[in-house]
Amino acid sequence: MRQEVISYLSTEKEALFNLCKFLHDNPEDSYKEYDACKYICNFLRDRDFDVREKFLDLDTAFYAKKGNGYPKICFLCEYDAIKSKGGHITGHNLLTTISITSALGLSKVIEKSGGTVILIGCPGEYLGGTKSTYVRQGIFDDIDVVLTAHPDIVTSESGTSKAIIPLKVTFKGHDGLSFLDFDSFTSLDGTMLTFNVINALSKGYCKKANIHTILSQGGVTPLLRPVESEGKLYIRAESTKTAKCIENKIRNLVACISDTMNLESCVELYEPPNEELLSNQVLNRLYSHNLKENGIINIGKPRDIDAGLSLGTVSHKVPCIHPYINIVDNVNIDYGTKEFADATISSFAQEQALSASYALISTALDLIESDFLLSEVKETFNMSKENLY
Repeated sequence: MRQEVISYLSTEKEALFNLCKFLHDNPEDSYKEYDACKYICNFLRDRDFDVREKFLDLDTAFYAKKGNGYPKICFLCEYDAIKSKGGHITGHNLLTTISITSALGLSKVIEKSGGTVILIGCPGEYLGGTKSTYVRQGIFDDIDVVLTAHPDIVTSESGTSKAIIPLKVTFKGHDGLSFLDFDSFTSLDGTMLTFNVINALSKGYCKKANIHTILSQGGVTPLLRPVESEGKLYIRAESTKTAKCIENKIRNLVACISDTMNLESCVELYEPPNEELLSNQVLNRLYSHNLKENGIINIGKPRDIDAGLSLGTVSHKVPCIHPYINIVDNVNIDYGTKEFADATISSFAQEQALSASYALISTALDLIESDFLLSEVKETFNMSKENLY
């Protein structure tokens, strides 16, 4: 079956490149990926996938599948960009191409092998993503594994990521002319004091966590007292447990400052939070073996990153991997740059991406063909959850 997949994908190579290039040439910001979503859905529908657009009433989300029964193998697409910074600076266009290539290849043999291949479009990754919403809605409840590979400047196994809790802190006071009212606190005083205390406290967490803040609203002119001031922050920690502990401290801090300064306050989530990534070591082992079988020998150890991944939340629900594949042949190209975005449509990147797709497909077939391997994946997943909680 693997040779049949390779033969079939060779006939789709140009179409897959065109998809990748379309996404590259037409970058769209988070939750505004209308052209990307339409292109992808039409692409999949033309290849006999059952496609649901506006999945869960999200305008740029989709759910596509082919086949029936178990196991259910899921691939994920992310297709938002940062237009103001150079487009697909982290290679979401190529990540999506890898996932679609994998789903397409597996779909070619799914009737023979049994099982179901699922492809889910996940908009808005740069703004927290939609995967945690999918988890809460039970979308992953009957999925066996989630496989994805991320373009990068290195090739390595899937490691972990940081847990992220995004909070918005709002203070409200009374209005008036600033030069007529010196003896009462403003909403901005509350926000700035909160930030100063957070900055002092964050030093005590060392490598376990850090907190990044911005002042998102603080008035329009010094002439007027700011009635409402707002700050946003990311709690970034090694574990969700640590992040939640810090969140509770911040909520208590804001309540104390609010009471002391006689201000109204509110602390709330403004983006979906993300848990740390739990990479399944059996899936890691299978994927790395299959990647070597496809000619990529130098694979780094599991890579732990300081960024948050919305896949992290999924990985607490279902076995996942998120390995990295090097797509640049120029050591001077940095990840997260316009040059990296442009590298995603190079011939080298396309070949590397195809190798990653072959490895993901072979990993999926390993699980479909072997109940023992699938059981091992799930047993490892359950053990990792027990160790965590």
